[in-house]
Amino acid sequence: MLDRLHDHGRARRVFRLRILFAALVSLVVVLTLLGRAAWLQIAQHEHYLAKAEQNRTRLVVVPPERGRIFDAQGEVVADNVATYQVQITPEHSRDVAAELAMLADVLRLDARAVEALEERIRVSRRFDPVLVKADLDEVERARLARLKPWLPGTEIVSSLKRVYPYRELLAHVVGYVGRINAEDVKRLDPDAYQGTQYVGKTGIERQYEDRLHGQPGYRIVEVDALGREVKVLETQRPVPGEDIALTIDVGLQGVAAAALGEYAGAVVAQDPRDGAIRAMVSRPSFDPNLFVDGISHQAYRDLLEDPDRPLYNRATTATYPPGSTIKPVMGLAGMEYGLLDPDERFFAGPYYQIPGNDHRYRDWRKWGHGWVDFEESVFRSVDVYYYDLGYRMGIDRMHEFFTRFGLGQQTGIDLPGERAGLMPSRDWKQRVKQQVWFPGETVIAGIGQGYMLSTILQLADMTSTLALSGVRHVPWLVADDREPQPRLTLSSESYWQRAREAMRAVVGHERGTAHKIEAPYPIAGKTGTAQVFSVAQDEEYDAEELERRLHDHALFIGFAPFDDPELSVAVIAEHGGSGSGTAAPIARQVMDFWFDVEPDADVQPEFSEYGD
Repeated sequence: MLDRLHDHGRARRVFRLRILFAALVSLVVVLTLLGRAAWLQIAQHEHYLAKAEQNRTRLVVVPPERGRIFDAQGEVVADNVATYQVQITPEHSRDVAAELAMLADVLRLDARAVEALEERIRVSRRFDPVLVKADLDEVERARLARLKPWLPGTEIVSSLKRVYPYRELLAHVVGYVGRINAEDVKRLDPDAYQGTQYVGKTGIERQYEDRLHGQPGYRIVEVDALGREVKVLETQRPVPGEDIALTIDVGLQGVAAAALGEYAGAVVAQDPRDGAIRAMVSRPSFDPNLFVDGISHQAYRDLLEDPDRPLYNRATTATYPPGSTIKPVMGLAGMEYGLLDPDERFFAGPYYQIPGNDHRYRDWRKWGHGWVDFEESVFRSVDVYYYDLGYRMGIDRMHEFFTRFGLGQQTGIDLPGERAGLMPSRDWKQRVKQQVWFPGETVIAGIGQGYMLSTILQLADMTSTLALSGVRHVPWLVADDREPQPRLTLSSESYWQRAREAMRAVVGHERGTAHKIEAPYPIAGKTGTAQVFSVAQDEEYDAEELERRLHDHALFIGFAPFDDPELSVAVIAEHGGSGSGTAAPIARQVMDFWFDVEPDADVQPEFSEYGD
């Protein structure tokens, strides 16, 4: 053992081996480090350069300014105002859930709002900013600024907020924008809407979203360690959205809304010469500004549960029996099919009976009208005349003729959500209800009741076709290239004139149902009522004993001037009682404004239980 301890040669060999081993290990470590450094510096150069740049710079998307909307006279009906909003970008956040919780506390967001934000963040790209709250006040901005170190993904930005200066007046036409939600994200182009927080939800705002939106721009900015902007390195300006001009005249719109007064209902005024809509009123209405920044759950529920349904567009979405307003078209169909000689007199008693059936279809005038010709049947609104004509015509020929006027079909107006109404037929009833068609259903269809349903826009369009003797145009609100409609031709041009003259007598003849609205300019029209419920055979309609909600709807269609029509109007006043006493005076007030005539104080809507 002692000899081994004093074996200096062996000790030197062990030492050299250890030195060699250490050197080899060191060489391997050095080579590994050099290789790693080379791989990072050469192979991964672009990747880490980009990451380094991201630590120093930030891409800020600049959303485009939304195009404004004007009326026909240049009045702004949808505008943008400067405001501040807070938004969160998930990619810049260390803990999105924690930031949302802090924001909810500072901004007093309710649970539903937070859930909606979480859903929006879940379906969005991480680098897309998500709106948390718009229209911040000074206190909210100060609180958020103080908490900035704990909110790396949150930023306050200046923005443009959509406002609707005419509020309820144009809500159903212009519509409104709202926050982009999870459903919107699925259908929108993510690149085009990068940085955008709002999208058109209803009306013109939705219909022309592509034109109003514009294209986003961007800024590349240098930021400090806290994420605050130091300077702007590069800028690409956004392309603003296109401004849009409507055919609507705000002045006429206001007069039409005021003329409706306390009645729920709708007014549509159209230029028959080209189809332009000059007024489209639906009452009651709502304030679209409530929806821009996100309406509260309670406020939205109140609107949905309101029995008057203010969110419902009564001009294009609601459908009603057209009542006696269809009688001029029924007369045209009768002449075209050879079922009616306009000069032949017909005895119109107090009721009509189908041959072999004892059911009595009563006239609105309980003692009847006596002997009448076609013109009298229109201006006195003789139900029995059209019961008989409808029975002889049959529902299928009626269906064929009325669809040529656009009833039972969408008009094609540039608004979303238009309803087609219903022009019934035998095939329709068999297909939808699996039932046969009964003769009595044809009889009541002859005066626009039963299954027949139309929108007020359809009635305005039908009136324009009558005004110009078959010339048709698609109704429109924003100027665009539109295909001309083929003219509706009849076997004799004289039929058009006979129908138009009968409508002129409705107002111009002293016994016409709308004679009280006779004006300094010649008006042609037709009154009507739409039944809310049926009256039994042995009962009489007594408006004074009924609740207001059970009164008939009042209707009127008309155009003026008679010889050179410039404006067609269709009116419904729900539960207004009669077209002559309620709806016709409303139309007269609309026409007076359009033709710059001093309003007639004696022409005011009034409830009447008699006649159309």
